[in-house]
Amino acid sequence: MGMPGLDKWYGFMKSHDHAALRDLLHPDAVFESPVVHSPQRGRDIVFKYLAAAEQVLGGLGFTYTGEWRNETSAVLEFENEIEGIKINGIDMITFDADGRITHFKVMVRPLKAINLLHRLMGEMLARQ
Repeated sequence: MGMPGLDKWYGFMKSHDHAALRDLLHPDAVFESPVVHSPQRGRDIVFKYLAAAEQVLGGLGFTYTGEWRNETSAVLEFENEIEGIKINGIDMITFDADGRITHFKVMVRPLKAINLLHRLMGEMLARQ
């Protein structure tokens, strides 16, 4: 079952092309972070969070280890290790009929990893 939006997401994670990421996001996209209580709404803020997360988490050692999908969404399990802490999480991504991301939720474990990502994401967003 082809999923053009998901293929584009994997392409972005390989290319790190921020223009491609922006194009992939629906104007009303929603992002749910493991460390921010309220959902972030709109392409600009979702882009900012996903670009920062890709820089913090998506670098050397990042790998997707599992994938589950239906017609409009996918759950991608990932792993990485940063500062000696093993990070395990999932990206839950929903796409519209045009293959654009409408909803992106990230869940992370263990607590040490959440705390590390909270600090690193805060530093990255402050620099943007």
